[in-house]
Amino acid sequence: MKVLKFGAAWCPGCIIMGPRWKEIEVEHSWLQTEYYDFDKDKEAVEKYNINDTLPTFVFLDKESNEFLRLNGEVEKEKLVEIIIQNKDK
Repeated sequence: MKVLKFGAAWCPGCIIMGPRWKEIEVEHSWLQTEYYDFDKDKEAVEKYNINDTLPTFVFLDKESNEFLRLNGEVEKEKLVEIIIQNKDK
């Protein structure tokens, strides 16, 4: 499983989510994540049809197929629950 994180410097929710993701990534070191800046990484933004509702988190399975997309601020506990439930995808 991999999580693509889309955000921007001007996004208040992105600033809040940054430390949450850092904690999750430390606690679940096997988890693959990639960060894309909405204003700079236009190719990835277009590929995944990301609009300006940020932050956006795209969950991909082992074959790089999207199985979940979340927008906005998400509680750490909810993210961890989703990650654990889908660990083997």
